[in-house]
Amino acid sequence: MRDFALEVHFSRWEFNARHHMTASDMESMTLGELTQMAGPSARENLDALWLGYTETWGAPDLREAIAATYDGLSARDILCFAGAEEGIYAAMRVMLSSEDHAIVSVPNYQAAETVPLGLCAVTGVPLLENDNWRLDLDAVRAAIRPNTKLISVNLPNNPTGALMPQEDFAALVALCREHDLYLFSDEVYRLLERDEAGRLPQAAEAYEKGVSLNVMSKAYGLPGLRIGWIASRDTALLQKLERYKHYLSICNSAPSERLAVMALSVSDRILARNRALIAENLEKMDTFFAEYPDLFDWRHPDGGCVAYPRYNGRDGVERFCHDLVEQAGVLLLPASVYRSELMETPAGRFRVGFGRRGIEAGLAAMKDFLARRHNDIAPG
Repeated sequence: MRDFALEVHFSRWEFNARHHMTASDMESMTLGELTQMAGPSARENLDALWLGYTETWGAPDLREAIAATYDGLSARDILCFAGAEEGIYAAMRVMLSSEDHAIVSVPNYQAAETVPLGLCAVTGVPLLENDNWRLDLDAVRAAIRPNTKLISVNLPNNPTGALMPQEDFAALVALCREHDLYLFSDEVYRLLERDEAGRLPQAAEAYEKGVSLNVMSKAYGLPGLRIGWIASRDTALLQKLERYKHYLSICNSAPSERLAVMALSVSDRILARNRALIAENLEKMDTFFAEYPDLFDWRHPDGGCVAYPRYNGRDGVERFCHDLVEQAGVLLLPASVYRSELMETPAGRFRVGFGRRGIEAGLAAMKDFLARRHNDIAPG
């Protein structure tokens, strides 16, 4: 597998840049803040925690709490992982063989295509840049082969923040059912939609062969817990995944499991806080981009806490992002990070994040940089 471009970029800059303006998660909290929010017994439960091995499937009460976030699912339909990345890796390794074929939406979180490409034939289908990043269902339909095993999507999408219209999602499920395909759906940004009316069903709810991926990292803002999961009504598949996990993390961290249960017990408060922060930050982003209508093409994403605007400067987005972090300490992700091996991807774009507090400092640093470089970068 090729290097994970996003993580390589982050390993160089994430903890060195002064302004992390491309973070993909919500504002996190301290251990003290979480235990206080969870109630007086939370800290006592942590102090009494036995630090031995945990169950490979995940703690029973954690699986019950996760199952409660789905309609019609129970704890037996949940398998926990050490973050979402382990879930992606295990699922692709278990579900695909060299004789199979997979279909993956593009642009995407790189693991969605890189892991399958190491196993079997993969076809990319585009999110249509000029149609609000709408998944090209005609291309999906045309890509299906006799040996196609699964279709992989990411809703809301990283990096674009796009959702599918409800009718498109229903059509995608119907297409999977017609051809007896798995629908692997990365749903880590679900619950951060701009309009709740556009919130989609989770794949595991909507379809008997739906496989839903989620994690505590993104919408809940707790990436340090490293608690992710896969939900599916296909219990035979979950059993295979559980046995594959024996070769990976084996089990999750006991303190992380306790903290995830606490967080899910107060999820309404955490999500309300996070949605309010997104709304506040988007106003700041709107004000910033409105000052540069010729330099940037900006619009609100449908959901999540990242967006993928276009940069129109003469220097190009790669040079812009490089100089911005080198000279102003502002970290963005240029389009090259989202290069696909499956098909051409939109150029000239960059990922920006708005899920954390303090983005006004990063926006101010960007303004200073643009003022200094105006004559060199202004569109011709």
